[in-house]
Amino acid sequence: MSRRNPRRRNAVAGFVAPAGILLVLFFAYPLIRSLLESFQSTQSGTESFTGFSQYGKLFHDPLIRKSFTNVGILLVVQVPIMIGLAIFLAYSVHQSWLKFHRTFRYIYFLPAITTLVAYALVFRVLLATNGGLANQFLVALGHQPIDWLNSPFWARVSVISALTWRWTGYNMMIILAGLQAIPLEQFDSAAIDGAKWWRTFRSIVVPQLRPVILFTTVTSTIGTLQLFDENYILTGGGPNNATLTPILYLYKTAFRDFDFNYASAIAWIVVVVIGLFSFIQFKLFKDDES
Repeated sequence: MSRRNPRRRNAVAGFVAPAGILLVLFFAYPLIRSLLESFQSTQSGTESFTGFSQYGKLFHDPLIRKSFTNVGILLVVQVPIMIGLAIFLAYSVHQSWLKFHRTFRYIYFLPAITTLVAYALVFRVLLATNGGLANQFLVALGHQPIDWLNSPFWARVSVISALTWRWTGYNMMIILAGLQAIPLEQFDSAAIDGAKWWRTFRSIVVPQLRPVILFTTVTSTIGTLQLFDENYILTGGGPNNATLTPILYLYKTAFRDFDFNYASAIAWIVVVVIGLFSFIQFKLFKDDES
């Protein structure tokens, strides 16, 4: 076997080197550095190894428990609503009898291409207590205005509404791609047998969409656990930490309190929780399919 051309090997290395350097500088090094930081403490500008002390603080920190409780509420309430709406919309726009179905797809997907900061600011204006469009509409109907962003319950409702508006169309397009992969012959056979739409949906659509539903559920779970922009802009984590998330708490710990060691520990706990949730969801779907 002939030896490879050194000139070609050097050319390949030259093309790969920039990507490798960027990967090390902006991914590998921060990853390793943050892990080391989580096992250290800083006193008077001097870092010292303190083992699992930063992780021990997590178990006695009421704010970290509050932040995970908040994302737990979002996972239980918002994610099922969003995935359910996405499935319904995808199934609706997939129907051949629907006119202008392409237009509806564009309309539903449009929120997904808006920037996170821009749409969060728009929702903040819409939900303003004084002069917000939502309260103007309620007053026109004879209801009292709602303090959307300053009441713990309504602040959570506001965040759930914003997230659902932003991400439902994105998940709809993924689920629609899965629907289009189902052979049309199966729908034709169901129609010939006289199956109603809900029977077709339950017996044909849902079983074959399991992998797609799993994907959208896992990605939505990961996105919820990493939630930051909406909560930071809409409520700042308030009121009374009702919308505080682990990533928002991490941000405040690192860049407001300048406790990078504790912030690193929070980051790695979030990584572990994301891994556990993803594993559980994969396991549940696998058990259902077996």
